[in-house]
Amino acid sequence: MKKRHIQKFVVLGIGLWLLFNIPFILLNNEATSFLGIPIFYVYLFSVWILGILISFFIITKYNE
Repeated sequence: MKKRHIQKFVVLGIGLWLLFNIPFILLNNEATSFLGIPIFYVYLFSVWILGILISFFIITKYNE
């Protein structure tokens, strides 16, 4: 991989670290639900899946 692709993963990692940090998690720690699923779990799993999809896109598009 080239250096610029590795930099994309570093930015992705920092972004995911910020989104999984305590202040953002506590913002979504409410008693409400979305389609019967607590917002807390929807937030955690959607950010997690989004990170996986973005990293998959980077790997498949820029695999050299």
